[in-house]
Amino acid sequence: MDINYELYKVFYYVAKTLSFSEAAASLFISQSAVSQSIKVLENNLGQTLFIRSTKKVTLTKEGELLYKHIEPAINLISRGENQILEASAQGESQLRLGASDTICRYYLVPFLEDFHRKYPDIHIKVTNGTSFQCAKMLETNEVDIIVTNSPNSALVNSMHIEPILEFKDVFIANTDFFPVKEGPLSFDELLQYPILMLTKHSSTSEFLHNLFLQHSLDLVPAIELSSNDLLIDLAKIGLGVAFIPDFCISNKKNNLVPIHLKESMPTRKLVAAYNENIPLSSAAKYFIEQLVK
Repeated sequence: MDINYELYKVFYYVAKTLSFSEAAASLFISQSAVSQSIKVLENNLGQTLFIRSTKKVTLTKEGELLYKHIEPAINLISRGENQILEASAQGESQLRLGASDTICRYYLVPFLEDFHRKYPDIHIKVTNGTSFQCAKMLETNEVDIIVTNSPNSALVNSMHIEPILEFKDVFIANTDFFPVKEGPLSFDELLQYPILMLTKHSSTSEFLHNLFLQHSLDLVPAIELSSNDLLIDLAKIGLGVAFIPDFCISNKKNNLVPIHLKESMPTRKLVAAYNENIPLSSAAKYFIEQLVK
């Protein structure tokens, strides 16, 4: 069958917003034009893509399947347009980067500053998310490059991965509230304290849970949050022992000290990843080169 890009573009916006009116506003067309386009697409495919009601719009199973394919395709087209704009008018291009707020704050700021000095006319779009979410964004072409923790089970074979930094995770505690005994602690002894860690939807949580399982221990955290900065703040006020990357440790005196462990903590890495099947712009290549130096 003939592929009508405009029909799939309308489908993408309706599926993304689950609203015919919001899709119409995004596309600068009438709501009736959106409805007619969806009807034509459904007739062409012989499938119902949306369930319509007076209050909401939902995707059918067929619609969900189609959206999984259309979303990365639309983003890929947008990326191609941006690279063409860069070649013809560099001021119109952008670098789309995905990374967690922790990696942005504690590691990427100097690289972003350098890139901005080198390419002042290129817009930098940073999208925050967990390492799993960043990998998904790269897979669907929503970003050009991600900087993420590794190991990361969400990274797939189509992604080219460049190691950029080795680090270790540490447990930190405020000694005013938790006078940790002298000498190293075992993981079993560590579980006597309330553990503060990242939410289970993160590669760091997956890493730590797997580590405790290797020692036949069940880790039940006292608090799970989406921000390492918040974990540090809660450790400062004595709510527990926080698990954070060592590059987040501040030199300021705040009574937070690393806990020495009997077991060796495995090394992890920060990596930069991009889709090896899609050419990077010259600006994106420069950013990667600075990271891996």
